[in-house]
Amino acid sequence: MSIPNNDEVEGKAENIGGKIKEGVGNLTGDRSLEAEGEADQAEGQTQETWGKFKRGVGDTIDAVGDAISNTGKDVSR
Repeated sequence: MSIPNNDEVEGKAENIGGKIKEGVGNLTGDRSLEAEGEADQAEGQTQETWGKFKRGVGDTIDAVGDAISNTGKDVSR
């Protein structure tokens, strides 16, 4: 498995920040802050999922490239 990309890291951070906002809003009775936190979480989860998808595509491309390279080496033997 490859290293997480910026979208995954930023999405995770946005999600965590949203959970904190939601919790503070809940504790203080600030419904607006709570809703903002929920929205931040949704945005963070979306960004993180997009990052995971992009990483998966990159990993697949690398695997296909490796398979082609290995096949070429086998043929030339």
